[in-house]
Amino acid sequence: MELLPFETCYSGRRVAVTGHTGFTGGWLCSWLNALGADVSGLSLDPPTDPNLFTALSLADKVDSHIGDIRDPGTVERYLAETKPEIVFHLAAQPIVSAGYDDPRGTFDTNVMGTLNVLEAARHQAETKAAVCITTDKVYRNNEWEWGYREVDPLGGTDPYSASKSACEMVVHTYQHALAPRGNGMLIAAARGGNIIGGGDWADNRIVPDFVRASIAGESLVLRNPDATRPWQHVLALVHGYMMVGSRLMDGDAEIADAWNFGPSGEGEKTVGTLVAALRESWPGVDLDFKTPDFKESHFLHLSSEKAHKRLGWEPGLDFDGTVRWTADWYREFHSGSDAVALTDGQIEAYRARIGQTA
Repeated sequence: MELLPFETCYSGRRVAVTGHTGFTGGWLCSWLNALGADVSGLSLDPPTDPNLFTALSLADKVDSHIGDIRDPGTVERYLAETKPEIVFHLAAQPIVSAGYDDPRGTFDTNVMGTLNVLEAARHQAETKAAVCITTDKVYRNNEWEWGYREVDPLGGTDPYSASKSACEMVVHTYQHALAPRGNGMLIAAARGGNIIGGGDWADNRIVPDFVRASIAGESLVLRNPDATRPWQHVLALVHGYMMVGSRLMDGDAEIADAWNFGPSGEGEKTVGTLVAALRESWPGVDLDFKTPDFKESHFLHLSSEKAHKRLGWEPGLDFDGTVRWTADWYREFHSGSDAVALTDGQIEAYRARIGQTA
């Protein structure tokens, strides 16, 4: 396999992925494995059944460590044993509604967990870089109809968004004050749009809820169909994260910054539009509407101009392709197709698309 320019630095290198048992972690580990990276992971047990980690047999393909990032000793032992050259920090409490149910756990995981990872990483001589994955929800939401830029104020009124914004403050401190007093590793924050793709079975997410409703023959309950979100395929985000990591590994200090990864304007659609597109690819799901019992933002847009201009990143799928690839993965999986073949096939197809413009 001929590697793309941003992929070459990962071949044969030790890469740590926190949150490797989760949805995005599974796709990232699969892509890294395809490049010949030496991948390890630290995470809690898979959060759902089914889950992508088990479906892809990743326990047999990565050096998997089950543990809690809220425990500093667990993180320190993991990094001391695996000696990664780069850390992708994905482990988090990622669900908005769960933040209301367990605000303490949400802040503990997303803020103190990030601190534990970066504190342990800065004392590892071999670790050159860390990419911390946050979210588009870190911005103080003013219900603007234009995209938030990396220089816009952070905020967050719900526990999840606030915890991720606070996580960014931890990242900023380690970037500028603490990493230079340790191993000098370069650290970046990656803020991704609303992520969809095959293999996500989390509760209270629109695509997994749609799939479950279809399989069970039940109606899909929609809380906020008119809310606009920057929908993005998981591979487009993993692509961006890996581009940032590659530049950090090359020692480019200007990349140790915050980065937005969102779709082009045509990918910013309402929840209702996403569901309508899913129903075209996977018909037969009826809808029910429920007033949300917690506040959510109405408009949420990201500007990715910085990533376009300085990294050369462009999403390899438009909105229609994102929905089609997502629906195809689930439909084929639930029809008995092998998850490994489905996932590897989409990774290769995505690589071919971005390789045409690399």
